[in-house]
Amino acid sequence: MNVLIVYAHPEASSFTAALKDAAVDALSAAGHRVEVSDLYGEGFNPVAGRHDFIGAADPARFHYQSEQLHASRTDGFAADLVREQERLGPPAFVKGWFDRGCAYGVAYADGRRFERGYFVGRRAVLGLTTGGTTERFSAGGGYGEMRHVLHSVRRCILEYLGLEVVEPFVAYAAPRVDAAARAEYLRSWQKRLIAAAGDRQWRERLRALAAAAVENRRPVEEKAWAARR
Repeated sequence: MNVLIVYAHPEASSFTAALKDAAVDALSAAGHRVEVSDLYGEGFNPVAGRHDFIGAADPARFHYQSEQLHASRTDGFAADLVREQERLGPPAFVKGWFDRGCAYGVAYADGRRFERGYFVGRRAVLGLTTGGTTERFSAGGGYGEMRHVLHSVRRCILEYLGLEVVEPFVAYAAPRVDAAARAEYLRSWQKRLIAAAGDRQWRERLRALAAAAVENRRPVEEKAWAARR
């Protein structure tokens, strides 16, 4: 299985970095091909603009989706985006990765969303840490349940692209718990990933969805919608 880990944290000694390392170790040991996109380490720029492209569909007026569609047809993406697209919620930094890397015409298009998305047959799992406790992320807590907190990321980004989303892994109150609890988080995270990657029922669905996945990824011939003021 090919696995892409999108890692966004500036500090190598953080617990988020430990989760990333644990994921790489467990998945690699299980025989999976793992690649890490280290957004901070690579100096990834999350800000979108004309610098994303080496040409222009419309030099007079900048419409991001139209330029993305044009670039997808003319190999016109900037080099840093080509690298991320070949690897192919959240903190704003990761949102910028989705906005720039998962481009219109490359990762989605009009009519190519959800069950007709380009990434049907592939899986995604969110792994994150919080400063708040499980109580704060409960129905009666200040932040509300995690499923509500992450709904827009799950539905409007991951599932929107056609990905099948595994239940998220959350290391609650990571800065507050002791070393034993953090070690247990790492072990649980590794088990979750191995189970997700080796799920036989999912592999059967992959085979059943193979034809639909190929059809979904066919290029579409349309223009991006752009509203003028």
